[in-house]
Amino acid sequence: MTVDIAQSNTRGIASLFNSAVAAWAIAAAWEIGALDELHRARTLDTADFADRGGLDPASTTGLFRALSSVGLVRREGTVVTALDGFDEMYRNKSFFHWLARGSAELFQQIPAVLRNENRTGSFYRRDSAAIAFACREIDQVTYAPAFWAAMGRVEFPFTRVADLGCGSGARLMQILDRHPGTTGTGIDIARPALEVARAEADAAGLADRTAFLHGDVLSLEPRPEYADVELLTCFMMGHDFWRDGRRENAIATLRRLREAFPSARRLLIGDATRTDLPDTELPVFTLGFELGHDLMGTFLPTVADWESVFAEGGWELVRTNRIEMTVGEVIFELA
Repeated sequence: MTVDIAQSNTRGIASLFNSAVAAWAIAAAWEIGALDELHRARTLDTADFADRGGLDPASTTGLFRALSSVGLVRREGTVVTALDGFDEMYRNKSFFHWLARGSAELFQQIPAVLRNENRTGSFYRRDSAAIAFACREIDQVTYAPAFWAAMGRVEFPFTRVADLGCGSGARLMQILDRHPGTTGTGIDIARPALEVARAEADAAGLADRTAFLHGDVLSLEPRPEYADVELLTCFMMGHDFWRDGRRENAIATLRRLREAFPSARRLLIGDATRTDLPDTELPVFTLGFELGHDLMGTFLPTVADWESVFAEGGWELVRTNRIEMTVGEVIFELA
């Protein structure tokens, strides 16, 4: 038996290229609703879907040709059928959206971002609304079970909650839905995400119980809206506390939160931590997340790094919940 090494290498490179195209196609197909429909029905006529949605039919079929090229669907003309790997991809679709939609410009500009002379000021851009859209589902895939378990261990009644780095407001609205007597404040630095949050709170009938405020969580000052907040949550942005990779910055932010929210009795921090996995064994999302944050100059602390700063920051560590599904996820319960 002989093996054509050149042909084998050619197909391997083609697979690499086609996988990159498929990542963009997954993000787009989810955003237009095609992935959801295929997941429900198991088959989809892309021409019919395009006609119903006012989409270009050739381009819509092309999205699924990309998915077919990597074995996620079988395509016969315009009709596609989900294959065995489709459901696992569907479960992870938000990671692809984070990469291909939310972080597209960052990765597009890698050559410029790598240059030290350019790494000053606002030297990169991402789509904050797309990041918030993806992170809503990333939260459900990774943090949600451990988060609600931690919420169940909150031993005191609360009526006021604030979500730091709230994004599109999904977590805050879920808390208010489960606790009818509560009101909540969401705080985020990204105005587009806050616009989405306000619209969705209004659609959910929660506008009268929510307030979404523009602010930098790293430099919050006391204000009347914060004075009686009893419960704080902060998810998928805690690593920003560690500006320049310095633990004293994390300590300072934790102390500032104690001052800004004097009535807070519990703080739940859920975030990614730096992993230490072999390069060839990285799960979905890890490589993109860690490379992306290296490009942005954002330090990712380890669990041990975090546990070393809580006491100095004015908080008592009650419990560490290790999830570690893709990016070393963890939830810290602080009192």
